[in-house]
Amino acid sequence: MFGSHSRSLGLTALLLAFSIMAASATEAATQGKGTMTNHRTETAVFAGGCFWCLEAIFEDLKGVEHVTSGFSGGTVANPSYEQVCTGTTGHAESVQITFDPSVISYHDLVQIFFAFHDPTTLNRQGADEGTQYRSAIFYTSPEQEKTAHAVIADLTKEKLFDRPIVTEVVPFKAFYSAEKYHQEYYKKNAGQPYCQFVISPKVAKLKKLYAARLKP
Repeated sequence: MFGSHSRSLGLTALLLAFSIMAASATEAATQGKGTMTNHRTETAVFAGGCFWCLEAIFEDLKGVEHVTSGFSGGTVANPSYEQVCTGTTGHAESVQITFDPSVISYHDLVQIFFAFHDPTTLNRQGADEGTQYRSAIFYTSPEQEKTAHAVIADLTKEKLFDRPIVTEVVPFKAFYSAEKYHQEYYKKNAGQPYCQFVISPKVAKLKKLYAARLKP
């Protein structure tokens, strides 16, 4: 979905897939804000356009225990979806991912994040425009911040995008869950036109390129 300014998503995802499959080390667990500590899980928070899309991608990966659609990066506590859509709350549509780092690393998640949205368009993803659709990584620890910048540096060096990456890498402050009807939206509404035309192609690419990483 990168249009005339970026290389095809298929090529980008394929190259990232090879990079991920070659990685043998797993990051040490960190205790950032929002991290669950009862059985060695970590939390990642990403924003990359419509949260329905990101949720559909991450929830099927091995090692991902839960994905919640919501809002992060703004100044209004407990915002509603309607408030965020006005672009006045400062929040971005985001996903909060609880994962087991012994199965899938934060590094892997960041790479997959970049493979399934356009990080070169400022405050926009496809037809969705506004600061609520910006690309952002909300890190919960110094280790996560370092990893995010390292992945961006690698992608820039490899010239996988024809325009500069504009993804924000900023400290995590708070995450607010979206309304119940937004959760698992794709699974519950796969036949809806937006899901068919925007999300289904992403899920198909995920199944093709990352089959070994998907849950049974």
